[in-house]
Amino acid sequence: MNEEEIKLVVASNIKKAIPELNVADEVAPSLNKKIIEILKQGVERARANGRRTLQARDL
Repeated sequence: MNEEEIKLVVASNIKKAIPELNVADEVAPSLNKKIIEILKQGVERARANGRRTLQARDL
């Protein structure tokens, strides 16, 4: 699956988290991209430690 097709972020929940500000349309895709980067780094760390399970400490 293409990274751009993976939707980890729900835009309406961003607005709920910061109701005092308007949220631009590009925030959700940008945040989604950042989360995917964090997950990839976590996967690398888990593999470097010989594990097949991603754990919170890998993030």
